[in-house]
Amino acid sequence: MIKKIAWDTFKNTGDINSFLEFKQIEDLEKSMQNRKNGVLIQNQVQNSENDILLQNQMVNGINKSNKEE
Repeated sequence: MIKKIAWDTFKNTGDINSFLEFKQIEDLEKSMQNRKNGVLIQNQVQNSENDILLQNQMVNGINKSNKEE
């Protein structure tokens, strides 16, 4: 969308600086989205690791109680 706005602005004004400024905004948005996606993936990995730890604790607790019987 921003690319289209930038292109239309350039066509109407002939000002390459407008196009370049819009292009910079588009690049910033992509960078922010990539960072956001990276954080989401990192959080998903952390949640998976926490789930595995919890499952291991539960299994160890069950094994301990079976040994005590």
